[in-house]
Amino acid sequence: MNETKEFTERELDRIIEMAWEDRTPFEAIEFQFELPEKEVIKVMRGNLKESSFKRWRKRVNSGVSQKHLKKRLSGINRFKCSRQKAISGNKISKR
Repeated sequence: MNETKEFTERELDRIIEMAWEDRTPFEAIEFQFELPEKEVIKVMRGNLKESSFKRWRKRVNSGVSQKHLKKRLSGINRFKCSRQKAISGNKISKR
């Protein structure tokens, strides 16, 4: 894929946010933004400080992250942590 996709600032922020989230697999990013893992890595490399990018890559490649569906534990079937609070209008909603 030689053509580089252009993303809005909001889309770019969301891609980076999804890439940082351990429970969001690369497949979800590809489904939503048509951006395969190699392209996500390029986006992260181009938009993070070098030290942040290295920390992210180390985390993704370690056993901590569940970024690859094939490596994911079978019990994880959602992208959002069950303890994550709902967010509405930049305010954390009360349950």
